Amino acid sequence: MATVRLTTQDFKDKIFNYETEKDWKYDGPLPAIIDFYADWCGPCKMVAPVLEELSTEYEGKIVIYKVDTEVEMELASVFGIQSIPTFLFIPVNGDPVMQPGAFPKNVFKQVIEEHLLGTVKEEEQ
Repeated sequence: MATVRLTTQDFKDKIFNYETEKDWKYDGPLPAIIDFYADWCGPCKMVAPVLEELSTEYEGKIVIYKVDTEVEMELASVFGIQSIPTFLFIPVNGDPVMQPGAFPKNVFKQVIEEHLLGTVKEEEQ
């Protein structure tokens, strides 16, 4: 499964409708990562293939969405995106975590395993 482009309306339908709800409640069935990016952004281009690999590797376990901040300005504004790439890590239960910056694959995997899937290795506990 490849990464999924997300429009502002898709976000309201699939993730969270910030116009009708006050308190965060994720509407998706699987944990998600939202990549806020722009086509002209060098670090965004470097991270894109990593996200594609992760979307295949974790198919059926997480969903990776991409939001073009140049097109979806309302959504970028709602989240106060000031630098790109910025990632929103959304567990099924609990609050999302926003993190700006481009990360290597191993960092994404650590966040996915520990925070989104909750599979911390025994020896790390």
